[in-house]
Amino acid sequence: MLSSTIETPPDLEHAHAVEQARFMDLALEEARRAEAEDEVPIGAIVVLDGRVVATAHNETRSRCDPTAHAEMLALSRAARAVGAMRLPGAVVYTTVEPCFMCAGALVHARVARVVWAVRDEKFGGCVSLGGVLDTPGANHAVEHSDGVRAEIARDLLVKFFQRKRADARGS
Repeated sequence: MLSSTIETPPDLEHAHAVEQARFMDLALEEARRAEAEDEVPIGAIVVLDGRVVATAHNETRSRCDPTAHAEMLALSRAARAVGAMRLPGAVVYTTVEPCFMCAGALVHARVARVVWAVRDEKFGGCVSLGGVLDTPGANHAVEHSDGVRAEIARDLLVKFFQRKRADARGS
C-alpha cells in the first residue's frame, strides 16, 4: 500500500533547519541590540525570497510607544522596503511568540509564515493565549512554528528580567 504522505529527504530537512537557525541568529542579534538599549530583548527580521528585507528590535521604552514591538517595526520597514503593504511569501523570524497585536499585523500583512524561538505564556497571541494566526473565518492564515534557538532566546529574557528585578530591589 502506498503512503499518502510525502517525506522530506533528510538533506532538505537539514538545510531547512540550518537556514532557520541562521535567520533566527539574526533576530537574536536584534534582541541583543534591544537589551543594550534597556529594552526587552526581542528581535525580529523579515525574509523575502531568501533575503533579509528588514530587521528590528523592541523600542517601546525609547519611543514611549506601546506599539513599537520588534515585529511591528520589522513589518513596517519591510513594507517600505518592498513598496507594498502586503508581504506575501515573507517569513518573519522573531525571538518570542508574537502578542495579539503583532499576530494581527502578521495576518494583515499576509506573511506566509512566522517562526519564533520561545512561547510567551503571558502575552502570546499565536498559541499560548490565543490563535490569531489561524483564526477560523479570517481571510488569511499564517503558518507558524516555534522552538528555533529557544534556549538562547529564553536565556536573554530571563537574565534581562533578573537584572531588572535586582535593580529595582537595589533602588
